[in-house]
Amino acid sequence: MSGITDTLFIAGAGMRAQSDRLRVVAENLANVDSTGLTPGSTPYQRKTITFKNVLDQELGISKIATASYGTDKTPFKKKYEPGHPAADAQGYVLYPNVESVVELVDMHEAQRDYEADLNVIDVSKSMISQALGLLK
Repeated sequence: MSGITDTLFIAGAGMRAQSDRLRVVAENLANVDSTGLTPGSTPYQRKTITFKNVLDQELGISKIATASYGTDKTPFKKKYEPGHPAADAQGYVLYPNVESVVELVDMHEAQRDYEADLNVIDVSKSMISQALGLLK
């Protein structure tokens, strides 16, 4: 049974990682149009997330975990909007380096990965239930 319970822990770690990923995507999408507050100020900068494999010493299993959060270094978008409160001396406003399409694709991928881990948990629970039924 230890193999099945290890599978539950691994799938749970995967779900936590994808949940963190979805949180970053949601923050990016929420700030897609956020500009600075003063002329020439820096807008919201796209957040990124990286993962790593970690060894759980207690269980002796390798699982995924969030390694770090970072920021995307791609340049900000510039739009000519001379009447905007955040416009610089030339009338340009800096907008976040967030691409909605990229974020939506990332969100969809994270959702699919989360669902896959959830299915692994469901199958594992079913196997445990069947094994217990055989022991009766």
